[in-house]
Amino acid sequence: MEPFELGIVLLAGILAGTINTVVGAGTLITFPLLVALGVPPLTANVSNTVGLVPAAVTGAWGYRRELRGHWPTVARMATLSALGGVGGGLLLLAAPAESFTAVVPWLLVLAAVLAAVQPRVAAHLRRHAQGVGANVTQTHHADISTLPLTVGLGVGIAATGVYGGYFGAAQGVVLVALLGIAWTTDLQRANGAKNVLAGVANLVSATVFVVGGVVDWQLAALIAVGSAVGGVLGARVGRRIPAPVLRTLIVVVALAAAVAIAVNR
Repeated sequence: MEPFELGIVLLAGILAGTINTVVGAGTLITFPLLVALGVPPLTANVSNTVGLVPAAVTGAWGYRRELRGHWPTVARMATLSALGGVGGGLLLLAAPAESFTAVVPWLLVLAAVLAAVQPRVAAHLRRHAQGVGANVTQTHHADISTLPLTVGLGVGIAATGVYGGYFGAAQGVVLVALLGIAWTTDLQRANGAKNVLAGVANLVSATVFVVGGVVDWQLAALIAVGSAVGGVLGARVGRRIPAPVLRTLIVVVALAAAVAIAVNR
């Protein structure tokens, strides 16, 4: 790649790391860019997964206050996410590259839909939180709305980990919905846990990809540096970015990438 193109990849990594921390769909920035630059979809996905691991670490650290007192539960959920991530990573390596190319447009459309309906999910969670506060107690202490880990939630986290290991776009959106409905009505706590779980799934699947030897290390390194910076930015100032702007960008990029990949198959 030309130096200019490498610089764009670095900047995309910063943006993706920020979006991953705030919204949970940074892959929809870096993955389509790599494909547009001529990187094969499978290599782009694998290198992108490896490169976005640092964003999860810095993003999770930025939300540590929201998770104070809940780390044992988050650790159990992270174990399930890790198991799913290993399964998703192995599935990706085992499937022919042509199969991955065929399924990517549909995954991108699904991710766009998830990003588009996120406001309705958030509104549902707010109504649910108000109902819990009215029915359980008159106090407004956030911890009363945080429930133990259930079997259903555990299965959902593991399944999302499989998806995260295989592709991962909008994995965070799915996790926030699951956690917000079945674990906590504190959306900031759900978002903090989302960063941990998505990061763990990315980390273990990245390990699988490294062992499999299919990583473009130049691209992965650029995205890693950028995403680490983006993770810090997302945790500190991401909430000030208008959500509709981010959501619109995610939907447009996802749909455009889906069309481009489908046409060029």
